Amino acid sequence: MLLIKGKIFSYMLGACWVLSITPASADVPQVATDIPPVHSLVSQVMGDLGTPKLIVPPGTSPHGYAMRPSEAKALQEANLVVYVGHDMTPWMEPLFETVATSADALDLSEVDGVLKLSYREGPVFDSGESHDDHDDHEGHDDHEGHDDHEGHAHGDHDPHAWLSPQIAKVWLNVIAAKLSEIDPSNAGTYFANANSARQDLDTLSEEINKMLEPIRDKKFVVFHDAYQYFEKDFNISASGAISLGDASDPSPARLAEVRKRVVDEAVECVLAEPQYKTGLVKAVIEGTGSNTAVIDPLGVDLEAGPSLYENLIRNLATNLAKCF
Repeated sequence: MLLIKGKIFSYMLGACWVLSITPASADVPQVATDIPPVHSLVSQVMGDLGTPKLIVPPGTSPHGYAMRPSEAKALQEANLVVYVGHDMTPWMEPLFETVATSADALDLSEVDGVLKLSYREGPVFDSGESHDDHDDHEGHDDHEGHDDHEGHAHGDHDPHAWLSPQIAKVWLNVIAAKLSEIDPSNAGTYFANANSARQDLDTLSEEINKMLEPIRDKKFVVFHDAYQYFEKDFNISASGAISLGDASDPSPARLAEVRKRVVDEAVECVLAEPQYKTGLVKAVIEGTGSNTAVIDPLGVDLEAGPSLYENLIRNLATNLAKCF
């Protein structure tokens, strides 16, 4: 009899435990994200409550992407889609009318308090151009529809804002707020996770500032113009970019102008990226004595998940410093 009661009692305890967690689990949103760095930030905020789906896989350029059926399914099932914005993935926004019809959309580029930078003009940059010649995000409407010197149209603003840990800190709170709006029962967890992640980014920024201090005034050229948010955070300035902000192929005239800058200013470092043509970097540095290193703005070789963002930013700074 005691054994039977024990069994019944154990069963009742188990049933009560299941019932106690079921409502919170059921309410956790299905979340889809566009690129690995955003996926990482959302993963940090969600913590153990859930795992977001990644739409643009590592190693793929988000500037133009054709989704696979599994990725379309993730959008179709999502309660929330978190993405960098229309300047990075313009192909995504029409999907809210056709595929992700039930999802809330969080466009991180439109978050209040996030500085939007215009694309820099031309293949070579004036010193300090990335940090001193930009106003807030309302100050660049005159660049709408801008075509650069090579006739290539791009979006209104540089979309690579995730490379600023300071902007990422703002996004973490906004992601927590949006998840809490959909899932109020877990709001405390979302905000606690976001706060912890923000503290980690403060520590990371201190580490990177120390790492970059010896090269603060040195000259370098990037493969494509994607790093001005990182430059602004850490008070460094690229001298030019081989390719455009969307990483499209540069013209021979652009390559020649970048090479001239490397020679004339004795630029010590020209940076490559893992997804793009190394031959373009070789053409720029051949015979100059410049060093080269690979930096990765998307985390191509990193495992997707909560730690990717911190590893991406640290690796970028480490490889830049090593280039000198």
